[in-house]
Amino acid sequence: MHINLTGKVAVVTGGANGIGLATAARLARSGAAVAIWDRQLGAATPLADTLRDEGCTVHTMITDVTDRAAVEEAAAETARVLGAIDILINNAGIIRDSQLVRVKDGAILGGMSEHDFDTVVSVNLKGVFTCTQVVVPYLLARGAGAIVNATSVVARTGNFGQTNYVATKAGVVGMTQVWARELGRRNIRVNAIAPGFIATEMTASMPASVLEQMAAHTPVGRLGAPEDVANAYCFLVSDAARFINGAVLAVDGGLVIGT
Repeated sequence: MHINLTGKVAVVTGGANGIGLATAARLARSGAAVAIWDRQLGAATPLADTLRDEGCTVHTMITDVTDRAAVEEAAAETARVLGAIDILINNAGIIRDSQLVRVKDGAILGGMSEHDFDTVVSVNLKGVFTCTQVVVPYLLARGAGAIVNATSVVARTGNFGQTNYVATKAGVVGMTQVWARELGRRNIRVNAIAPGFIATEMTASMPASVLEQMAAHTPVGRLGAPEDVANAYCFLVSDAARFINGAVLAVDGGLVIGT
């Protein structure tokens, strides 16, 4: 499907690697002016140069989604440099995995720290809240907009060792549905993407046997590529999805039904 986002300005949080990086590229190559927000720009810098050479408009900013003042400054700079904001992709997220309580031979060896719980909530849940609340007035000024939030299949299934991550991704689903109700009447659509196992820098460091097991659990027989998720993001913010609001789109190769 050819999607034309010419005239639109999109913000992608966590846009410096993996899914966020692929999404920024997909939106830019579909005609949108793209602002990449991330704590460290990393691969976003050479990508931005490449996209500019292709005739795309890309602006990069070091932005911490847990810092409201930084988010407000990034939104103001985006609107000033690119002219407006029409699209928000809440993609930024982290993991800090650990079992709730680790037990061996009847002895408690530890468990998830309160710090790790709070850190993941701060980025994955409150960060989505903060970015959305700050950006929505810019969308209202345009009279329309689209927001897509990153959740995960584990919000539906749970996952061993991910109390904090699963809690945030389930919370994102809830917030998406609330905002779809609140903002839909303002011509702002809010949806979510629920990726399955995606081949990113994080999964590349895992043992081959673990990756093979992940692929085996996925009915299509492979891990997803960042571009698979980027394509879904691009569709949901486009006019092709103009009557989709409050939805959670699984991009998981059938993982949920395959487990």
